[in-house]
Amino acid sequence: MISISEAISIVKQNGKPLLQSTIKKVEKAGGYELFEDIVSPINMPPFRQSAMDGYALNLHDNLSYQLIGEVKAGDGHEPQLKKGEAVRIFTGAPVPKTANAVMMQEKVVVHGETITISEQIPLEHNIRPLGEQVKSGAIALKKGTKLTPAAIGYLISLGITEVSVFKKPNIAIVTTGNELIAAGQELPYGKIYESNSKMLLSALYNLKFYDVRLYKVEDDYTKTVETLKDALDNNDLVLITGGISVGDYDFVGKALSELQVEELFYKVKQKPGKPLFYGKKENTQVFALPGNPAAALSCFYVYVYIALQQMMDRKDLELPRIKAKAINGFVKKGDRPQFLKGIYEDGEVEILDGQNSSMLQTFALSNALVFAPEDVSTITIGDALEVIVLPQ
Repeated sequence: MISISEAISIVKQNGKPLLQSTIKKVEKAGGYELFEDIVSPINMPPFRQSAMDGYALNLHDNLSYQLIGEVKAGDGHEPQLKKGEAVRIFTGAPVPKTANAVMMQEKVVVHGETITISEQIPLEHNIRPLGEQVKSGAIALKKGTKLTPAAIGYLISLGITEVSVFKKPNIAIVTTGNELIAAGQELPYGKIYESNSKMLLSALYNLKFYDVRLYKVEDDYTKTVETLKDALDNNDLVLITGGISVGDYDFVGKALSELQVEELFYKVKQKPGKPLFYGKKENTQVFALPGNPAAALSCFYVYVYIALQQMMDRKDLELPRIKAKAINGFVKKGDRPQFLKGIYEDGEVEILDGQNSSMLQTFALSNALVFAPEDVSTITIGDALEVIVLPQ
């Protein structure tokens, strides 16, 4: 059995970036990071554009102008303005080449076909220049940029439909156990609804990892070996829940050994999540998580999260850890370090009741894990605690 810090160090030492690319439709590339620089194929805006509703002018010394037409957004015609002439124009509309300023409508008085502006304005006033955002041939977004909704909209506005992005890992979630049935079925005596796979799937989706395949295997050694082989052969990361302990029907450890998965550690001095396995086979990493739901999710955030960030070549490998003041007391049972479910807000944290590793109700209310070290047995109000802030 190893310490938490040793386990975290081993995960960091054995993970590595995927550094592979894949092509995605722009509208489906949210959350991905660009594999290469994106060069703009056009100027944006692609023409001189009115920044507001008003009047496009060919400036002269007088405040009065002759109105000769109108240009709306999307119009393809281009009126020719002489000095002292104007056209009605709307936000986003193309400004005629012979116009050199736009006066906002609030500062214009209209008298039939003549308009009077309130003051003289400088050249190019209220005109968005050609290529103001980006010029054709310039870098629109750099390699490594995370594609947010704004970035998606920006790329589409440039006419770009596909992008090369860093590939995210293919992930397998394998659940084991004869006692598990799918939610929605009638619950027979002795059975429980299987929640770990969908819980972990949700955690992965929340982190923008979508290439996930679910496997279900009963407590049968041969089937366990076959299922794990398929998962190992076709995925970059395998998450297993249940079957890693030493009971008569816990076959995961034996199956991983037969499949020549290298054990990097098994069992961590922590609560919850002591029976945690981490190993690898070639380039595939394997976490065999405890079967108890709260333990499985705690291990996901403390260890699996690191492996995922490494695969994406990110700098911040661990979830944020901050100091917070305890607003209630807590007595820790046992001598192992513990990850306690809590609610963090404005520099303070409340440690919740119901810390059993099989219970998700408390976890469902939490937004943080409070770390209670081995040498701490009692937490009192006002104590400074280390808090892991969970993704929301």
